[in-house]
Amino acid sequence: MSRTVQLNRPTGAEGKSRGRWLALSVLVLAVLLVAVDATVLGLATPSLSEDLKPSGTQLLWIGDIYSFVIAGLLVSMGSLGDRIGRKKLLLLGATAFGAVSVLNAYATSPEMMIVARALLGVAGATLMPSTLALIRNIFHDPRERSLAIGIWGATASAGAAVGPVVGGALLQHFWWGSVFLINLPVMIALVLVGIKLLPESKNPVAGPWDLFSVALSLTGVIGVVYAVKDVATHGPSWGVWAAAVTGSACLYAFVRRQFTLTSPLLDMRLFKHRGFSGAVLADLLTVFGLSGLVFFLSQFLQLVQGRDPLEAGLAELPAAIGAVATGLLAGRYARRYSVRGIVAGGLAAIGLALAVLTVIHKETGYPLLGAALLVVGLGAGFSFTVTADVILSSVPKEQAGSASAVSETAYELGAALGIALLGSIVTGVYQGFTAPATVPGPVADAAHESLGGAVEAARVLDPQTASQMVGAAQEAFVDGLRLASGVGAAVLLATAAAAWFLLKGQELQDGVEH
Repeated sequence: MSRTVQLNRPTGAEGKSRGRWLALSVLVLAVLLVAVDATVLGLATPSLSEDLKPSGTQLLWIGDIYSFVIAGLLVSMGSLGDRIGRKKLLLLGATAFGAVSVLNAYATSPEMMIVARALLGVAGATLMPSTLALIRNIFHDPRERSLAIGIWGATASAGAAVGPVVGGALLQHFWWGSVFLINLPVMIALVLVGIKLLPESKNPVAGPWDLFSVALSLTGVIGVVYAVKDVATHGPSWGVWAAAVTGSACLYAFVRRQFTLTSPLLDMRLFKHRGFSGAVLADLLTVFGLSGLVFFLSQFLQLVQGRDPLEAGLAELPAAIGAVATGLLAGRYARRYSVRGIVAGGLAAIGLALAVLTVIHKETGYPLLGAALLVVGLGAGFSFTVTADVILSSVPKEQAGSASAVSETAYELGAALGIALLGSIVTGVYQGFTAPATVPGPVADAAHESLGGAVEAARVLDPQTASQMVGAAQEAFVDGLRLASGVGAAVLLATAAAAWFLLKGQELQDGVEH
């Protein structure tokens, strides 16, 4: 029977207990690194738009290319960590993540920013699967593991809160690129402390890393997601169909190839476990429903309601507070009540909160927004923590990296599709607004690219005309945001119903593993 190799374990029961919780503190630094980076981008979008002047399509690419690349590589990187060692991959990825963050900070054109975000996706693909896989191998007591996963998820939520606040403070005094440089101290601490505290673990009989499967996975995911994004933005075309067919063919070939390999990159038999498949589907559709809304919410708070970056960051805190609170309690309640009840209830709460946002308008008061964000956070904390626990508990320790990668792939793929499709809804509705007749053609064209572009373009107009054009643009943006919120609510409520059936009979483990 295969077993996972563990190195550098502390001796003695007390040392082991202390050692695994100290190791967890290093892992949550990696989570913090990724979470902060994801949230500060949305906050920096208005400033970035003014400086780099991206088109609407380029702005969407800047927002989702990171997710496209990371989704395409997560399975490959999770499998690589199982083979070469999860600690080694985590530390290498953290170092690269910090270095590429500098490239993001000093990007001088939309094209350079898109490339920098793509490279960040390559580095980011090494981090999240490694952290969850190490948790699976460090914590053998299922109740302790549930708490560790709760802390892991709570840290991600805290990072989502810290990112906008710290980023907003930086944007008050520095240029938009400074929000990426905050990754550096976290990365340095992670690497220096992780070298000493993290135990190494890997699957000693995992076999070779199949590069052809890596290429099929990457090409397939990016091809399909690109096709979905482009058809949502520009409608069908020969290029879109070519990307869709190529991507689908590569994914089909990838799945077929995994069944023929003695050491597959991803063991497809994992999906025969109904709880595993249900948890993965719940993650994907939940993030799909949330991500497009979150991406545009910072723009609503700043460009529609006129809040400064720091105030906008503080306004988004309730979601993170709710997620932290419920993430730490999710495992306990899932054991006391039921897995499907906690997951389906959490998803339904998010769906109802998004439904409330379909009635927002330019003057909507913060109490409604804050309450909706709090409910979103509470639901997400319950749902994501329990589904992560289900996914990790459904597989042997030797396959923890691959299972974690599937979980994170669903998360990132959902984020990419959400930004692409829901973002395209917002953009499509926005671009339909009518500029005043006196606005010159080139100025009107610039204003129709994005709301940030409209605010920037209005500076060359007289005050009355500028006010009319920006007002029309803001109304169109809010109309698009309301429609996207409605679509997201429908997706979340349908996902809650699906989770109720797919997770029937699913329970979290109680016995200690040996």
